[in-house]
Amino acid sequence: MRATLDFLTRTKGKKRLSAADIVTYLYLMFGTVLMFGPVIWLVMSSFKPQSELIRFPPRFLPYRQETVVVPGYDEPLPLFNITLENGTVAKLAQVRRVGIEAQMIDPARPEEIIRVNINERTPVESVYFNVENYTVGVERFNFWTYLRNSVVVTVFATLLTLLINSMAAFALSKYEFRGRDTVLVVTIGTLMVPLSVILVPVFLVITEIGWNNNLLGLIIPGAATPTGVFLLRQYMLTIPDELLDSARIDGASEWRIYLQVILPLARPALAVLAIFSVMWRWNDFLWPLIVLSRSELFTLQVGLSSFQGELQTQWDLILAMTVLTLLPITLVFAFLQRYITTGIATTGMK
Repeated sequence: MRATLDFLTRTKGKKRLSAADIVTYLYLMFGTVLMFGPVIWLVMSSFKPQSELIRFPPRFLPYRQETVVVPGYDEPLPLFNITLENGTVAKLAQVRRVGIEAQMIDPARPEEIIRVNINERTPVESVYFNVENYTVGVERFNFWTYLRNSVVVTVFATLLTLLINSMAAFALSKYEFRGRDTVLVVTIGTLMVPLSVILVPVFLVITEIGWNNNLLGLIIPGAATPTGVFLLRQYMLTIPDELLDSARIDGASEWRIYLQVILPLARPALAVLAIFSVMWRWNDFLWPLIVLSRSELFTLQVGLSSFQGELQTQWDLILAMTVLTLLPITLVFAFLQRYITTGIATTGMK
């Protein structure tokens, strides 16, 4: 911890901040706000009620209007600050509003009605984190069913992606055969094909084999990715061929070399690809929306659209559920992020 603190606070100047230090720290602070600002705003907004979300100008912290329970009234009454004629400020409760006139009472003397113009009152507000957005959202959202579907699709699709891409990368990096470079060029060239071009053909294939409204229709089609093949191939090129030759001399089969030599040495690149695959599958919306029509099979991203109706969109619940859907992928990134620098930095080195 001490070493990390020294690294973050070190300066170019020996005793005071130099101009380069000031510019550097300003640049880093700007980048931090630019990256994490929207996420922090999303988290804060997930605790706001619907009325606070549409307020202009918006406020960073969640607020709610304070209320008071007055005998003789069934519901708590909202509190307002009212400036009286003598200049003093009184805290009154609003009974009802008629046009531009609000009928107020003093909670200590509820028998007297005070009529006030609505422009002369200021709501009494306090910071309040509305956890009901999460509890109500989970109840209406069928959260656990959608979470299970997303976890199943993400886990199995990621494992299948790692297996297929690593096998293809092993063949393209460690075997000499005619047309190897052509296969690699064609594989990488598929990155230039837009997703919209292949949606209809893939959907027709999925329909023909009966994988509509089936999680297999989400897992299988995107198992092989050109990005993953290229990433793993470039990393496997850094593994010395002498290790494979030694294993062959000891009598190891090609499968054993792949499982016990290649995969352990390629763990940093596999971790990077795993993070990418989890992000792709977890955040995928368009393809699950096309393949699935039964709500019990929806993933989290497709299920979020259920809060958007024709006449009203429940933004408070959408934001709360969006924060919940971000938590699993954040945890995965936190556990595997130490491999990212190693995996990407060594990719392509020979």
